[in-house]
Amino acid sequence: MGKHSYTRPGMEPETRYARLGDDRIAYQVVGDGPVDLVMSWGMFSTLDAVWQMSETAAPYLRLAEVCRLILFDRLGTGWSDAVPLDALPPLESRWNEIQAVMDDARSKRAVLMGMRDGGLPVMFGAATAPDRASGLILMHAAARHRWDVDYPFGMDDSWVAESRKLMADWDIDQMFATSFPSRADQERYLQWGRRSMRRMATPTAMAAYIEEMMDVDVRDLLPSIQVPTLVLHRQGYRWGAPEFGRYVADNIADARFVELPGTDDDLFFDETAAVLAAINRFLAQVEPRTAERRSTERLMATIMFTDIVDSTMRAGASGDSSWVGQLQTHDDMSQDVITRHGGRLVKTTGDGVLAVFDGPGRGLMAADTLSLSLERVGLPVRAGLHTGEVELRGEDVAGVGVHIAARVMSVASPAEVMVSRTVRDLVVGSDFRFEDRGSHHLKGIEGEWQLYALTRR
Repeated sequence: MGKHSYTRPGMEPETRYARLGDDRIAYQVVGDGPVDLVMSWGMFSTLDAVWQMSETAAPYLRLAEVCRLILFDRLGTGWSDAVPLDALPPLESRWNEIQAVMDDARSKRAVLMGMRDGGLPVMFGAATAPDRASGLILMHAAARHRWDVDYPFGMDDSWVAESRKLMADWDIDQMFATSFPSRADQERYLQWGRRSMRRMATPTAMAAYIEEMMDVDVRDLLPSIQVPTLVLHRQGYRWGAPEFGRYVADNIADARFVELPGTDDDLFFDETAAVLAAINRFLAQVEPRTAERRSTERLMATIMFTDIVDSTMRAGASGDSSWVGQLQTHDDMSQDVITRHGGRLVKTTGDGVLAVFDGPGRGLMAADTLSLSLERVGLPVRAGLHTGEVELRGEDVAGVGVHIAARVMSVASPAEVMVSRTVRDLVVGSDFRFEDRGSHHLKGIEGEWQLYALTRR
């Protein structure tokens, strides 16, 4: 059977561990179909829960008949290592967990399926690393949870307060009744729910994860998703109205929205056949994992511009020979910092740099480190970051996202890192802290842009 052991009815699959730095992520592989399907459960994650009852195992075993199903517990849940609750990993780190599991399972490309908040990292991955996604399935997944003026069906304050109270009181029976109303009056299933919740995470951890989920907003990523996408939502699902799913499908090109009968969360219990039928039809149309990858010309990236403060004045005061040496120091330090933080130096701009990163967290760490390092050697810079769509033109990048990052940088003060709201929203819950710098008109860019200054981590 090669590297992995696969399950059959009545057996629990072997649990393996992928490494992400010093952390270990528990995962299982079930089946050996032509398509890889990675399941991202989010905070309500425990491999153990799936195999406790035949009713919960059955839909996953049926899926495994048509694909190679990869299940995992995200860090901080189930059998995976814990995470610090005062500084949760940013969204891109959640995507890095998925990539680490895929790498260990020898999966180069997979259909990414996200349920509930587990949809957030797979949407991020589909937008920023399309070469790893052959398709995207979202079930009960929202791009944003809170109400906003342009998001009227989001959770209002009373809804948010109720969710917080359930976690604070650790009212497992009520949480189960909301998630699985079709089984809420049956003691056997309540006992399963109680065991599962205790094994997912501690009450304190769950409360932290809920707070993080409420503030993450990936709406700006949706137009950049170019892979085949299926969005599923049960009509009576109580944690979020079908409008959440419709919004996601409406903002991803050619995405298909399917509103299903039933009320329950996850794949099991209520109207399972309809859910599996929709997924199976979608998987039948996806390229097998052995298909050659298509080149990607557009993707979502975090763009960073820097600019040496008062470079013209400094050049005049230093003299040509000295200034050339200082610019070389600037370029060398920039290259080193950008590379160490997983970015790519696209080009130098004479007195600054343009770089791209696959996630805002890495970009922020690079900008913060570079700003401090160059200030120490007497070359203070201003930096600007934006996460948006870029066009790949050989080794260069272009597009509106690049222009926005340049304009954001122009607003920054000396030795300051300025970011767009999109960057701020994608690192909610992590240890990055920002000061609101208000709305700005960016030259050549439509509308007003909310900008934030990074404070030291």
